[in-house]
Amino acid sequence: MSPKHPLPSFSEPAVTRRMLIHGAAMLGAWPALAASQSTWPDRPVRFILSQPAGSGPDNVARLLSERLGKALGQPVVIENKPGGQNVIGAQAAASAAPDGSNFYFATTAALVTNRFLFKSLSYDPRKDFVPVAFIARSPFGVMVRADSPIDTMPALIARSKAAPGKLTLGNEGPRTFGGIIARLLNARGAIEANLVGYASVRTAVQDVMGGHADAVVADLASSASLIRDGRLRLLAVTSGSRVAGWDKVPALAELLPGFEMVGWFAVVAPAGTPAAAIERLNRELGALLRDPEVVQRMLTIGPIADHLGAPAQLAAFLGQEHARWEKAAQEIGLLPE
Repeated sequence: MSPKHPLPSFSEPAVTRRMLIHGAAMLGAWPALAASQSTWPDRPVRFILSQPAGSGPDNVARLLSERLGKALGQPVVIENKPGGQNVIGAQAAASAAPDGSNFYFATTAALVTNRFLFKSLSYDPRKDFVPVAFIARSPFGVMVRADSPIDTMPALIARSKAAPGKLTLGNEGPRTFGGIIARLLNARGAIEANLVGYASVRTAVQDVMGGHADAVVADLASSASLIRDGRLRLLAVTSGSRVAGWDKVPALAELLPGFEMVGWFAVVAPAGTPAAAIERLNRELGALLRDPEVVQRMLTIGPIADHLGAPAQLAAFLGQEHARWEKAAQEIGLLPE
């Protein structure tokens, strides 16, 4: 697919230079811009998701959509297009009309990690989208069944080292976010867990609860309710520090310094989307993500609300994430297929 126009540079200074260069022109065009901002949106707004209904990203998107629709004066419609490791939804979003009515509620996989998993993608995550707003961070965790004799992360590591290859660590598969975290855990923890890939994180979690696997790497957004209901025990989170709402659970970085692999959600738009729509949506989402009720409800789902600021800040963050994942891919010998 040929890009409509390049994504703003992932370097924040580069974005700032362009803003300064065009500052005079923007001031001259201010009446027209103000008019377009006052009329957008003039139709329903669509959020495309690469995940199914009921998934962590879907739950967060629906939490925001109702409130966002009231703020915008137009309904915000969620359209789920799961499958193909996010490729189906990402391609649909990339090819959607850039008219201000289509946006992509994206995850780390779609915007960053797929670049290191596929030799050829039907969309270009760096050129086919423009940044709109960062939404939330979604830490993963290492979990066991609630009644497992493995009650801490050091105990899991010790058991794995005592019997190499015997401890089973479930995940979504070797070429998924959870699978890559599991591989990094094996490498950085110098352990030899038997990494078992599943078709979905839900199946992996069910196998752990059923006693068919010892532990699982899963995102908190999909497992928070099972942990709170006492069916799973959370041993550690994959963020660089402890997570709000899970303050008693250690971060893997406390055992393995520098370990930080966190998923996230962000809204982007098809390249060519009017700036007025992007700026208004960024502003409204920022207001929602500072609402204490929204923040608390999101925590019950699992993710942590975190609005980075203007679209330029999201562009800079995406550049950093591409660099982080490139290093991780080299560390575990991950090659695109």
